[in-house]
Amino acid sequence: MNLNRKHRRDLTPRAAHYIHHLRPARVKARRSLLIALLLILLPILSTGQEGVPVQPPPASTTPPAGEEQTLPSRQAIDRGLRWLANAQASDGSFGSDSHYGKHVGITGLAGLAFLSSGDTPGRGEYGPNVQRCVDFILASRTESGLLSAETSHGPMYGHGFATLFLAEVYGMSPQPELQETLRKAVRLIVSTQNDEGGWRYQPVRADADISVTICQIMALRAARNAGIYVPKTTIDRAVEYVRKSQNPDGGFRYMLNSGGSAFARSAAGVAAMQYAGIYQGPEINQGLTYLLQYLPPKEQTVGHYFYGHYYAAQAMFLAGDKYWNTWWPAIRDELITRQQPEGYWQGQAGNEYGTAMALIIMQMPNRLLPIFQK
Repeated sequence: MNLNRKHRRDLTPRAAHYIHHLRPARVKARRSLLIALLLILLPILSTGQEGVPVQPPPASTTPPAGEEQTLPSRQAIDRGLRWLANAQASDGSFGSDSHYGKHVGITGLAGLAFLSSGDTPGRGEYGPNVQRCVDFILASRTESGLLSAETSHGPMYGHGFATLFLAEVYGMSPQPELQETLRKAVRLIVSTQNDEGGWRYQPVRADADISVTICQIMALRAARNAGIYVPKTTIDRAVEYVRKSQNPDGGFRYMLNSGGSAFARSAAGVAAMQYAGIYQGPEINQGLTYLLQYLPPKEQTVGHYFYGHYYAAQAMFLAGDKYWNTWWPAIRDELITRQQPEGYWQGQAGNEYGTAMALIIMQMPNRLLPIFQK
């Protein structure tokens, strides 16, 4: 309503009172309309080039895999995967270049290396290699549930790594045949846990050591992630065994009644507790502090190099950005320098083993294996 000054003088007092109170209401209406327009225009005003909305930075400080990797690391991974694929035997096995011979554990680790690149049975460049790993391990199963090819060494190491691999395959690409195999494999692990809460080389309830025990913990965690039943009491007793194995310096001894701390088994000990759901506490902090003494390149000649770094990388990854952002570039760059021109890494248990372990570590930034998730 537009009223000039002359017309306003002609209004009755009642009408003038009405106009006086109408103006604030009109201002409020205009203000509400302006706010509504701003809400509509805000996404447009905040766009970047070509009208694409500007996204806020991610909440996590962990850089994406593309930034964690470098051109040399990507090239090293590509060479390693090609070499490993070409090394696979016709029956799908790996390990023939080691003193173990064809081995379900080394085959499982090689399979994990291919899975880490995003390839699964029936999908990806190395999908056929993954399937052949599965086929070899399934051909090596026994009625008791034990996964073992012919080997003179204690089979529980191989059983643990093979069960871990099958569980990861089942979780990423379910195959009905794997379910019953996994159930039997888990049942064997549960039934052979000894009174201390651990496992040893043979599938019997005898003595135990931390290294074999941790292989079984990892297998059980992966199987549980894939939907296979695992008794809580089994995990609780295993975790208690690992806790008792920790020394005052934060490292871990080989058996409860003997042994000082060492890098490889200490890395495994920290990772085992994390996979059991223990991510914080004095035992974790002390363990991580102990491991940081071996930050590459300071440590290069320690025994069980790949075994130790396989677990150390997982421990640092699960410990969070503070640890991972320190550890990852160091081990990444060291592994690049250790790769042979042909594409393989020399490992204590053969080049196929060393290459599989190195590739699992090198591809952790892909964050594809379910076992690496909290």
